[in-house]
Amino acid sequence: MQNVVERVLNLLIYLLESPAPVTAEDVRRTVLGYDEQTDEAFHRMFERDKDVLRKLGVPLSRHPLDAWEVDYGYTVDPDEYAIPDPGLTQEERVALSVAARMVRLGGSHAGLDALLKLGGIERSVGLEPLGADLGAEAEVLGSLFGAITERRAVEFEYRDKTRQLDPYGIAHRRGHWYLVGAGSKGERIYRVDRIEKLTVSATTGTFAKPRGFDVRSLMDSQPWETGSDPEVEAKIRFDSEVAWWAARTLGLEEPEAELVATVPVANRDALVGWVLSFGDAAEVLEPPEIRDEIRTRIEAALENLP
Repeated sequence: MQNVVERVLNLLIYLLESPAPVTAEDVRRTVLGYDEQTDEAFHRMFERDKDVLRKLGVPLSRHPLDAWEVDYGYTVDPDEYAIPDPGLTQEERVALSVAARMVRLGGSHAGLDALLKLGGIERSVGLEPLGADLGAEAEVLGSLFGAITERRAVEFEYRDKTRQLDPYGIAHRRGHWYLVGAGSKGERIYRVDRIEKLTVSATTGTFAKPRGFDVRSLMDSQPWETGSDPEVEAKIRFDSEVAWWAARTLGLEEPEAELVATVPVANRDALVGWVLSFGDAAEVLEPPEIRDEIRTRIEAALENLP
């Protein structure tokens, strides 16, 4: 099957790249996969492959090569085959960029490649994708689901500190999984992909979830608003082309130009990831410690570039 797919794709590329219609014999001599066939086998194979292309919607056409219509050639018009420009607005391209980053599995970024065919990727595509790498989190998520179901306490390292938690539930927001529960200082939210060295208690039924507790209601706040970091306020400037998106996220009125917003921060990791998703279209003005953390993250990413 793989050989068939490769041969059909080679045929399509040859037809698209040829400046003039090509004969069946041209195809036989040039396209990999046809050259070693007998005459009868080649003609059967070529007819099947042409049918495959037509069923796929490829505008394969047949043209006479002389006035007497003795010889014929085949061609695919690149303009007719190309996807028409969908005419996306700037806002629509930004929204598609965000959506593509959220749809990831095992670290794949295929969606961003597709955006290049739809007019390019907006500057809001930053260094840290919004999408969750479910392949990397699958084992931790399984252990956490078991702990929540059997009401087992958990312990883990988070931001170089050991945390103990009674896990109440798990929620998915903006492409990431979050663990919600109660610790020594009350209810807390932790991003699952930041959790390290997770251990689950061997004892079941060690806690009771509060009556009427709803994970979704706790997650209604922004992920950077709930956490175990010392609370600070961050002032962030967004360029005009992404200000509308930031305003919608923060629940603010959409500005006509750039936006400068002040947000409460109790989870620096979540805020840094969100700001970096805008690329150079967003800048943290204060406090200096969060600016420094973003600079460190960018420098580390640049050092890892090939």
